[in-house]
Amino acid sequence: MEFNILSILAVIVVAFLAGMEGILDQFQFHQPIIACSLVGLATGHLSECIILGGALQLIAMGWANIGAAVAPDAALASVASAIIYVKSNNFTLDGRNIAIAAAITLGTVGLALTMVVRTLSVAIVHRADAAAE
Repeated sequence: MEFNILSILAVIVVAFLAGMEGILDQFQFHQPIIACSLVGLATGHLSECIILGGALQLIAMGWANIGAAVAPDAALASVASAIIYVKSNNFTLDGRNIAIAAAITLGTVGLALTMVVRTLSVAIVHRADAAAE
């Protein structure tokens, strides 16, 4: 299955909005049902991605930030698993299960990447403070 340039650009915009919204938490674009639906709309597989997004939303309802514990990255998990699901062109139950398994794995990897980026940003802020003085 090949995508045209407009579909690719639309998916990139959805991924950007979902990623930024995961930090800002203002309009809920990072929720799996929204992110997967928008990827499905951009790629022409809306109903399949809504079903995937609903399944991922049920899983993500159990993810919560409690104290210092940070929940997995729902935006990365949603967008990447929807892309994997659409590109596989396997819209059966097995294809959806593979996309869900990939989403859980990618959400955990996104959590690790978030921790690395936040750790590195502390050093960058300290250097910026030192340069400002």
